[in-house]
Amino acid sequence: DATLKRTPTGGARRVHIDVQIKAKAAPSPTEPTFSHWLKLKNYDELRLTDADLDYPRLLVVVLVPDDLADWTRHSEPELAIRRCGYWLNLYGMPPTDNATGQSVTMFRTQ
Repeated sequence: DATLKRTPTGGARRVHIDVQIKAKAAPSPTEPTFSHWLKLKNYDELRLTDADLDYPRLLVVVLVPDDLADWTRHSEPELAIRRCGYWLNLYGMPPTDNATGQSVTMFRTQ
């Protein structure tokens, strides 16, 4: 989990975003969407619509190769991370009847 903040300067608006990051070993998707399973606790936290919540909470799913050696490459002049992360805002999603979790649809355009 991470929080991204931008401190206001010169009248700029404060920005605050909470991000829950999940890594998933999977091939690169070829369809416009793919599914990701979230534990119920995580799903409920990300979909909250509390009146006091004044900033978004995003799910980020990073698809990684099965072999860690295929995921990163590093040297003194370069740090390269292969593959991609996709984000989804679950704010306002309905509760689930499932007792363990919920599958969500991730969009490759995000």
